[in-house]
Amino acid sequence: MRKYTLIAISVLVSIFITGCATSSNKIVKVEKPTIEKPKLIIKKEEPLLKRKVAITRFSNEAQYGKSKLFGLNNNYVAEKQATDILSAKLANSGKFILLERDDINIVNNEIQDYNLKSLKIGSDYLIVGSVTEFGRKNMSDTGVFSRTKVQTAYAKVSVRLIDVKTGQIIFAQEGAGEAKSEAGTSFGLGKHVGYDSTLNDKAISTAISSVVDGIMQNLLNKPWRSYVLDINNDSIMIAGGAKQGLRIGDTLFVYKKGKSIKNPQTGMTVELPGAKIAKLQILNQFGTNYTDEGSICTFVEGNLNGAKKDELYVQK
Repeated sequence: MRKYTLIAISVLVSIFITGCATSSNKIVKVEKPTIEKPKLIIKKEEPLLKRKVAITRFSNEAQYGKSKLFGLNNNYVAEKQATDILSAKLANSGKFILLERDDINIVNNEIQDYNLKSLKIGSDYLIVGSVTEFGRKNMSDTGVFSRTKVQTAYAKVSVRLIDVKTGQIIFAQEGAGEAKSEAGTSFGLGKHVGYDSTLNDKAISTAISSVVDGIMQNLLNKPWRSYVLDINNDSIMIAGGAKQGLRIGDTLFVYKKGKSIKNPQTGMTVELPGAKIAKLQILNQFGTNYTDEGSICTFVEGNLNGAKKDELYVQK
């Protein structure tokens, strides 16, 4: 009996030692996770073709400063400020060719005085606007030992975008803006302020900012269009070059104008859709500014079939 007990104990010890040896010699391979770097997708941006835009005028429909009752006669020209601020915002975007219309008399006088060549450039779109509301108010809050004065200027503007080719209003929007200035004193100490004239400009600038995005978006959604300058056997010259965003190698299409008919519903003349008759590619460019630049193109597809250049237009 004792013999069998020793044998059983020997077997158990052997199994235990073998198990320990196996555990200690086992190698576990841990796979490292593979991390893939995200691929950068570079989107090729199409060149921006600049539309020619003219801000014709801003009128002042507000009554602020017009009344001389009780000696009130403020000379602040709200409509002039609105025109200047809108012009600056559109020019700073770099997306448009802005043409001077508000001060056209000054430009014409300069041309006549110095015998310069007239810069008659037609615009694709006109912007007409008005300052519909403008005013100021002062509010004071006086306590036992303190006093607070709040000056507020507010403005409301209305703009319309007109397609020159049709005379149709294609976009209209209203925007409002407000600017405040606050100062106070306590126990006679604090900031004393007088009339803050800068609030006028800030209120109009805020009102213009609320409509400028809508103007730009609608302008950029409209197709860019140019016209034929000259036709040769194997090439064609069109108006517009590098300053308008055209590049050598760009492809353009030539359309024959559709028939113009009078819409009996609106009484307006409507140009029917044109027919695409040729595809062009820009080979070369000439000119130094908006008034004399152009592009020389070759035919890729189609032809003009003896069409007159006045019957054609070029579109991206």
